[in-house]
Amino acid sequence: MTSSELIFRDSAFKHNLTEADIRHAFETCCFVGQYQNRTNVILLLGFDINANPVEILYNEEDNSINVFHAMPCHKKYYHLFEKGEKP
Repeated sequence: MTSSELIFRDSAFKHNLTEADIRHAFETCCFVGQYQNRTNVILLLGFDINANPVEILYNEEDNSINVFHAMPCHKKYYHLFEKGEKP
């Protein structure tokens, strides 16, 4: 999905997803969109290395992607997987 450098904040691992899981979510991206009208916060939905749906929150800074939240996907976002929106 991206050629930008991924930067992982410690908070991205709070819910036990690994760096490999997060990278795989970017590769299997099914949805990307602004998160709850917050400026420069992007929601990405994809799949971890075991094909479980995950949600990622990040922002973009100087040609890098700052990943600060990653966790198993909340059910409230499942409908977005069907939309198939991509950047």
